[in-house]
Amino acid sequence: MSDNNPDEALPGQEGADDSLSTSGERSAETVTELGQEQIDDDKIDDGATGGLLGGLTIDTTADIEVPDRLVDQVIGQDRARDIVLKAAKQRRHVMMIGSPGTGKSMLAKAMSQLLPREELQDILVYHNPDDGNEPKIRTVPAGKGEQIIDAHKEEARKHNQMRSFLMWILIVVVFGYALIRGQFLLGILAAGVIYFLFRYSSRGSDAMIPNLLVNNADKQTAPFEDATGAHAGALLGDVRHDPFQSGGMETPSHDRVEPGAIHKSNKGVLFVDEINTLDIRSQQKLMTAIQEGEFSITGQSDRSSGAMVQTEPVPTNFIMVAAGNLDAMENMHPALRNRIKGYGYEVYMDDTIEDTPEMRRKYTRFIAQEVQKDGRLPHFTRDAAKEVILEAQRRAGRKGHLTLELRTLGGLIRVAGDIARASDVDLTTRDHVLEAKGRSRSIEQQLADDYIEKRKDYDMTVARGDVGGRVNGLAVMGEDSGIVMPVMAEIAPSQGPGEVIATGNLQDIAKEAVQNVSAIIKKFSDEDITKKDIHIQYVQSYEGVEGDSASVTMAAAVISALEDIPVDQSVAMTGSLSVRGDVLPVGGVTHKIEAAAKSGLDTVIIPAANEQDVMIEDEYEEMVDIVPVSHISEVLDIALVGEPEKDSLVDRLKSITGQALDSGSTAGPGSPSPQ
Repeated sequence: MSDNNPDEALPGQEGADDSLSTSGERSAETVTELGQEQIDDDKIDDGATGGLLGGLTIDTTADIEVPDRLVDQVIGQDRARDIVLKAAKQRRHVMMIGSPGTGKSMLAKAMSQLLPREELQDILVYHNPDDGNEPKIRTVPAGKGEQIIDAHKEEARKHNQMRSFLMWILIVVVFGYALIRGQFLLGILAAGVIYFLFRYSSRGSDAMIPNLLVNNADKQTAPFEDATGAHAGALLGDVRHDPFQSGGMETPSHDRVEPGAIHKSNKGVLFVDEINTLDIRSQQKLMTAIQEGEFSITGQSDRSSGAMVQTEPVPTNFIMVAAGNLDAMENMHPALRNRIKGYGYEVYMDDTIEDTPEMRRKYTRFIAQEVQKDGRLPHFTRDAAKEVILEAQRRAGRKGHLTLELRTLGGLIRVAGDIARASDVDLTTRDHVLEAKGRSRSIEQQLADDYIEKRKDYDMTVARGDVGGRVNGLAVMGEDSGIVMPVMAEIAPSQGPGEVIATGNLQDIAKEAVQNVSAIIKKFSDEDITKKDIHIQYVQSYEGVEGDSASVTMAAAVISALEDIPVDQSVAMTGSLSVRGDVLPVGGVTHKIEAAAKSGLDTVIIPAANEQDVMIEDEYEEMVDIVPVSHISEVLDIALVGEPEKDSLVDRLKSITGQALDSGSTAGPGSPSPQ
């Protein structure tokens, strides 16, 4: 049996180590070859002609050569890629945690290509004459298993031929003797008995033929087994139930043995995505297979005849690659994680990568890779490739970055290619990509878009005039559907201690934002609000308000109502607030700005920290003015109207907080709000 010692060098590994040690260099050479022949240095920074493609001078993506090795096709995950190269070289286990579609399964497949092919084994299971319920296991070099099976079958065939020859001789002799004695019926009966006796006993010779449990004869690379969501039998192996368990009709136990993914991946890679979905018992047994390097196969059902069968230990010398989202670690067996961590690496997958000319060239190559993998899509023109890279920038949600959630980006490429193919054209154009952006939206986004479209029939957005206590807020539904959500405030006499009452199906974070706004109002207002109720309404917020990105909107509405100063209705805003009045960054600013532009608003106030995240479509750039702010005083200076009252209010707020507009202060660090 093979030993699963990760520190033990494998036979023939030296050559593999040499190749692996330079694989990073070879990958770099691949990119350099792509660039050196096809890059115009003068166009690298020219966004109008070649900048979006990193200076590539190609006409279509068909001009780009795609690397043969998967590890050289990986984009952006340099840290994870380096770990995979080391893990393959040293036979270490790896756990990858990150968002879906960031390349975890691709890296696992790439690892199987890096392992030495010459170490593969075939696994045979033999009948045990001493105990039929404990089949014997034998491992041989890859390709030898079929030869052994063929040799046993040939021997069994010759044996059966000899037995058949003897059987017919006996039948002829017995039947002839019966005819001579005049016992015709007795002769037929005797011949039949002889025939069935020989046929019945011949089953024993067939039982001597071993079962080829794992066959690696035709494998060009080390095995890669995806055991994501596998049930116990598929993961750990099983023994089929035999309905005929006696009377000579039973199937030999070794012929009913089925390998599991842990056995098929011997000398290769076992990949389990969403590792936490495996039940605890399977995780425990998987841990045993990792630790011992071998695992016996038995029936997984207690009520099956296979439960009585247990083979000798079967080799399970695989490299484990576990993957999942952040929640995968919560339900993962701690001992299994400890095994992986103790004998391998843990790596967090990046969601975005810095937007550089080199990365843009790789993204252009990614388009060529997706077209090649699909095999049916037309290649992309330069303008189509530029539009895909623009979408990668938008989906990153950060200026100067590209998204690494490449599965969804690949989906956009395939939809665009399908549209081009349906149009019976030779190349995928920018128009096809633009159409695909609408068609490839998720179900959640389609529902959000449908809701927003219906909401327009009853839209209460006011884009002109001055109204007190009413502010146009901005929100996001789904992932990237922006909407205008008005917030109204009204001050009423209190029948008891004054309080702030907010309605609109607010969730916990939004309720906390109301408390922060209350602190700001109490701090600067000259009004005695202890005898007043402040009513805040999120208009048409039927789906609820989850985040705190309307804090600025809410504060402006309340201050306008308290001070009786109207708000310019051509202004929309978004931003979170600290209790000191600092405007903190929020999420989805690009989609919020586009929603304001679609609604005919002229000015959008955003947190200064989000200025780098704005990547609106070209058609909206001339429609709205984007004003970054750092403090609530700046928001009021822009949104409120009526010079004497407004100036007095803003000056008072500045004197209280000690933060002047001229100071150019910026909000402190903060994480974007979920809305």
